[in-house]
Amino acid sequence: MTAFAQATAVSNGCQISWELRSVNHRYLENQFRLPETLRAIEPTARELIRQHIKRGKIDATLKIELDMTEPTLALNNGLLSQVVAATEEISRTVPSATPPNTLDLLKWPGVLTNAKADQAQLMSTAADLFKSTLEQLVQARNSEGKRLASLLEHQLTGIEEIVNFVRPLGDNIMQLQQQRLQRRLEELQTQAEPARLEQEIALLAQRADIREELDRLGIHVAEARQLLSAKGPHGRRLDFLSQELNREANTLGAKASQTEVSQKAIDLKVVIEQIREQVQNIE
Repeated sequence: MTAFAQATAVSNGCQISWELRSVNHRYLENQFRLPETLRAIEPTARELIRQHIKRGKIDATLKIELDMTEPTLALNNGLLSQVVAATEEISRTVPSATPPNTLDLLKWPGVLTNAKADQAQLMSTAADLFKSTLEQLVQARNSEGKRLASLLEHQLTGIEEIVNFVRPLGDNIMQLQQQRLQRRLEELQTQAEPARLEQEIALLAQRADIREELDRLGIHVAEARQLLSAKGPHGRRLDFLSQELNREANTLGAKASQTEVSQKAIDLKVVIEQIREQVQNIE
């Protein structure tokens, strides 16, 4: 499901902000963008997502901005020395390489720090803020889920209407096949033995019998409604049901011996394809 959540907090002269984005995906996939100094909270954050979300691609971005209103900046001399030594080694190996300027060195992650920042406190604040941001994301996904459920309910009703329209036609298959065969015999100006004629009618009627497909369509619609009204992740189950609905619609179209049934089979496939697209968005 598509959703977005954002939250901000201030701790030890730093502004911490989380952005969580959710897009459709068949499985659960997480991608984190974190400052190296707070990378340790990623495993816990991933576990929290796994507990609350079962399907979708989640992009999580953590940003930390220093408070420039107070002179609290400090250099990480150890890291700075390592960066400078690395750049000098590059210059010796590749003389044509452009050496970094002072601003480039200051932009290196971790070189410029907040002297007053308590790393443990920052990590704790970021972890707590992630929980609240994730709650917002889950609420947004739930809201979208309700809208999708309403749309799917409307489409399931459309399938029922098509089935109800076609069912009386399916009940008259035997009579229809008999009439067609009789007309064909009259056109050929020939006659058939009653027993042989009865066998042919029964065989044609059996091949064109669509009642079983209609019954299965009704069963699948009822199961889909049950899933939509129940708790828990049902996206994959609904995806499977949409495939089953499509299979029955194909068989219905293949067996159709009447123009009205053929037309309704096409309408049915259109509705089912809409369902297949929507259930990809459901957890």
